[in-house]
Amino acid sequence: MFVFPGQGAQWVGMGAQLLKTSPVFAARLKECADALDPYTDWSLIDVITGTPDAPSLERVDVVQPATFAVVVSLAALWRSVGIHPDAVIGHSQGEIAAACVAGHLTLPTATKIVALRSQTIAHHLAGHGGMMSVLTSRAEVEEALTAWRGRLWIAAHNSPQSTVIAGDTDALHELHTHYTDQGIRARIIPVDYASHTGHVDTIEDQLHHVLEGVTASPAPSPGSPPSTASG
Repeated sequence: MFVFPGQGAQWVGMGAQLLKTSPVFAARLKECADALDPYTDWSLIDVITGTPDAPSLERVDVVQPATFAVVVSLAALWRSVGIHPDAVIGHSQGEIAAACVAGHLTLPTATKIVALRSQTIAHHLAGHGGMMSVLTSRAEVEEALTAWRGRLWIAAHNSPQSTVIAGDTDALHELHTHYTDQGIRARIIPVDYASHTGHVDTIEDQLHHVLEGVTASPAPSPGSPPSTASG
């Protein structure tokens, strides 16, 4: 199984070495860059190689397409050495990469989705919320959130003792103080919006508009190469 992450798995310089050393990775990344060009005013290759004028990975409209491109290119690299997944799964925006690698989305369609989705987040959602990771159980978090009902939500249940909370910024900092005062490790995640919460409902109409006409396809037969046809 190939597992594709959402935002937060990135680091500065990710993929740069493989871009130099792996022809398969480099070719797929270049295909991603070409597919992203109609939707961005920055260069994917410049972001990966860290050129001085490249935009920062701290921008949601940069980090999400860049992460998508790297993981899709990694999947091509694994396949080139004979490792083919029986299944794929993705978390958050990783679902787009999983659908692309599975063949349900062509590369042009998938890059359009990830680019326009991240731009919609940047323009309409960013700046109005936050996220926090807490080393405690989901059940404990659910009990704690009763004091902030309607302002904070469980955004992800990562493990039996790791939970992500998201929502209003001021409420999030109040809960952060609550946990740190108890000696429970809590870390504010460096994003300025609340993924996987009621906040995201506010951009539903914009997403429907910018992604109008986007369609998925039946997956190809097992072992077939990923599609790069226009979609």
